[in-house]
Amino acid sequence: MTDIVVVESPSKAKTINKYLGDSYKVLASFGHVRDLPPKDGSVRPDEDFAMSWEADERGNKHMGEIARALKGAKTLYLATDPDREGEAISWHVRAMLEDKNALKGVNVLRVTFNEITKSAVKTAMAHPRELDQPLIEAYMARRALDYLVGFTLSPVLWRKLPGSKSAGRVQSVSLRLICEREAEIEVFKSREYWTIEAGMVTPAGAPFPARLTHYQGKKLEQFDLGGEAKALAAKEAVKSGSFTVAQVDKKRTKRNPPPPFITSTLQQEASRKLGFSSQQTMRLAQQLYEGIDIGGETVGLITYMRTDGVQLAKEAVTAIRAQIKSDFGPDYIPVAPREYISKAKNAQEAHEAIRPTDIGLKPERVGRMLSSEQARLYELIYKRAMACQMSAAELDQTAVDMTDGKGQTLRATGSVLAFDGFLKLYHEDQDDASSDDEDSRLLPPIAKGDPLKTAKVDASQHFTQPPPRYSEASLVKKMEELGIGRPSTYASILTVLRDRNYVRLEARRFIPEDRGRLVTAFLTSFFSRYVDTGFTAALEEQLDEIAEGKMRWRDVLRAFWDDFSAAVAQTKDLKISDVIDALDADLGPHFFPPREDGTDPRSCPACGAGRIGLKLGRFGSFIGCSNYPTCQYTRKLAIDGGDNPDESLKDGMRLLGKHPETGEDITLKRGPYGLYVQQGEPDPADKKAKPKRSSLTKGMDPEALTLEDALGLLSLPRLIGLHPESGQKIEAGVGRFGPYVKMGAIFASLDRDDDVLHIGLNRAMDLIGKKQDSIRSLGDHPKDGAPVVARKGRFGPYAQWGNVVANLPRGVELGDFTLEQAVALLAEKGKVIVPKGKKGAAKKPAAKAKAKAAPAVKEAKAKAPPKAKAKPKHPAKAPAKAKPAAKPKAPAKAKA
Repeated sequence: MTDIVVVESPSKAKTINKYLGDSYKVLASFGHVRDLPPKDGSVRPDEDFAMSWEADERGNKHMGEIARALKGAKTLYLATDPDREGEAISWHVRAMLEDKNALKGVNVLRVTFNEITKSAVKTAMAHPRELDQPLIEAYMARRALDYLVGFTLSPVLWRKLPGSKSAGRVQSVSLRLICEREAEIEVFKSREYWTIEAGMVTPAGAPFPARLTHYQGKKLEQFDLGGEAKALAAKEAVKSGSFTVAQVDKKRTKRNPPPPFITSTLQQEASRKLGFSSQQTMRLAQQLYEGIDIGGETVGLITYMRTDGVQLAKEAVTAIRAQIKSDFGPDYIPVAPREYISKAKNAQEAHEAIRPTDIGLKPERVGRMLSSEQARLYELIYKRAMACQMSAAELDQTAVDMTDGKGQTLRATGSVLAFDGFLKLYHEDQDDASSDDEDSRLLPPIAKGDPLKTAKVDASQHFTQPPPRYSEASLVKKMEELGIGRPSTYASILTVLRDRNYVRLEARRFIPEDRGRLVTAFLTSFFSRYVDTGFTAALEEQLDEIAEGKMRWRDVLRAFWDDFSAAVAQTKDLKISDVIDALDADLGPHFFPPREDGTDPRSCPACGAGRIGLKLGRFGSFIGCSNYPTCQYTRKLAIDGGDNPDESLKDGMRLLGKHPETGEDITLKRGPYGLYVQQGEPDPADKKAKPKRSSLTKGMDPEALTLEDALGLLSLPRLIGLHPESGQKIEAGVGRFGPYVKMGAIFASLDRDDDVLHIGLNRAMDLIGKKQDSIRSLGDHPKDGAPVVARKGRFGPYAQWGNVVANLPRGVELGDFTLEQAVALLAEKGKVIVPKGKKGAAKKPAAKAKAKAAPAVKEAKAKAPPKAKAKPKHPAKAPAKAKPAAKPKAPAKAKA
């Protein structure tokens, strides 16, 4: 008799079943099994926040399999992920099984493990617990809040701000951050300032650079040399001066290593160093967590990747310190292990930081078993975990002050890396290249009182820069600092903003679209409290307190709903003119920036007398003239993001390089259907021969496109690998509907953040596995041996044989349909799929198909006696005489 273990993914189920053996059967829930249906009434505040949950067809199917497997079992172990979402999935699984009466006599237990290794899984199974009710209630509160905000606020947006999409509780606050940063950039006014740098020479002839810090006895602030005249005067004062060393300061400083990764810092570093999006980072981390095959055994390479905790298990610290000693020597180990404390006010997760499960599995050892993206992320996690337990780096810093005795002071700074410590293995950010130069710069021997020569003096002009736009890394960091969102939500928040066309990414920076700015202006004008960072952070803290059992979840919902519903009710009488006035006042500087000629930016360019301003129409916002309808000037807003063409494409083309084998030019071109790459050029002598081309996939940055990327696109489809069970080829390519993976006749579209050039075997199998849930192979057709399948379609399930399809009878389940039933159905009701663009040629193939598909029907009709012709009710009339052709009319005279 086997006990049942439920995890979230099929790959994880397979691995854990190997660890536990034949006495257990491990099944996958395939993520969430049910959710709040997207319709009014799913959360009912009037019924003390009662909630209706609903499972889709996929969820019901998997729960049916688990229910059948439970027959005869004594214990059900719920082993979903060790976080709030995982606890919620376990709760949903138990509730659905109870509804199916599948848990009679079955003991239900919860187990969690922070890593998928044999020892961790067996330890967890030996120490089960009950479901964590406070954690479940925190999940329900968060889900209810998000639902109530979305389904209450979004209709207000649609009515009062046509053209806008839905609003989210946390997404709207994140959007506000992006929009406010853009507004800061737009109103920013650059200021000029100058610096004076001198090349100095010691008595021994050694040169070194110095900067003017004091002029005419006064310490220079940033804008004290605000113009060229002052800068040149200061330059002359330095050139004419005779400087001696007034002071030499030397000190040793230490740089401690950064803590191990948590979810937010992993996303930030992966964005800065590897160029990965937050969603891409989390997807790759999930694959590393679930494991790869090493020596015939699937091993999870990293610990759980959704965490706020920076602590490490004692066993892991001991292993890391031993590895550091082995790789670098005893000098690189601090006397005592390093301990880290989370800076977050309420760390959501109670488990460890992100680290390798086995520090002995070095990146160079496992890299060949991973995709290039997986290998790069694993190396980043590995080095960070090692570095966090290494010795501090030590630097000798020197500062030299020089004076001419007339009020001018120069300063030179330099430092040398005395001991590299953790820097031998890991640098925290991309700016380390510049810091390396500074660390390695050593000033020549200088003593107090040494006379110096001035070799060269430069006056350099500078301008202040506006604050930078948010990148994914800096936005996640800002959200973490403000306490907005939690580890499991960062990636989805950023994805939603892009999917709704509220923002776009350019050069890896967020730029708000006009639609996003309008939504933010509306919400800040009429719902300012609910897009306030402080209010949102305070609500997140309340959710954390629910998870800790310190607050009741319904009390939190009630307090929120009373105020929020009242705020929404106040907008019922809101006039469109009030909305326009508020938006126009907020976004006026954006839509009507100052003109270079100094004229009024609001004057109508068509009539000259009217004032242009923001208008709201049926299909969204636009710019219009106040003299309408006399003046009908309008201007569209870039609400949908526009085309944003790549300016680097001169004459519609950019050369990327040469093909390494053929020597042909590889070019990036712009066509009527978008950007594409091309190998070579058309041959004028052979008009039929066309050069190889491939479209850029959605999300590819044309500015960042490399020759390697282009060659990868042109080489598609590519072989990813073989399915470990069936041995079938799994390939990746780009088709009519975008990038896909394929196994046999099964095609699965890639998600937005999947890279067709680098997608690995595990991810491809996951996508194909999900697609297989909607396609069922029934067998080969007895007539020609071609496969017969049953599929889920837009209008219900159907059977398919070649290009012949037939809808399944109502009430018939996909899983219960047989080959014999399909053959009979196709013969009786089969229709031929008409290829796109060939509608006129549908009749003959359809007739042939029916003749082939239904020979029995045809034979029956042939044997049937001919029907007697019915007599016509009325005798046929004699054909009417043909009318004489009408005379052509004279052409009409042209009107004056």
